[in-house]
Amino acid sequence: MSYDGSPMTEAMYYVLLALIQPNHGYQLMNEIEDVSKGRVKMGPGTLYGVLTRLQKDNLIIVVNDDGRRKTYSITEHGMLALKKEYKRLASMVDDGAILRGGIYE
Repeated sequence: MSYDGSPMTEAMYYVLLALIQPNHGYQLMNEIEDVSKGRVKMGPGTLYGVLTRLQKDNLIIVVNDDGRRKTYSITEHGMLALKKEYKRLASMVDDGAILRGGIYE
């Protein structure tokens, strides 16, 4: 299976952002909280479900497995998907510019 380019969930997006530097599960939960400035707190159930899906979609790989914990890293395909999603989200924010300084505030 491979990622089809559909919009990512918030969890997928933040896991990929956090995996720009290889990380293991517990570190990832902290990194996601840091990169989202505390807005996203991801529990182990959600995290490991997302990690499994991202692996199946070839967006991340396991770079080390010592039997106790796995270290994950984003793949080249994952980085391209992350950049595409970032552009999609940025376009949505740009489209919402109509809300700035107008009658909608």
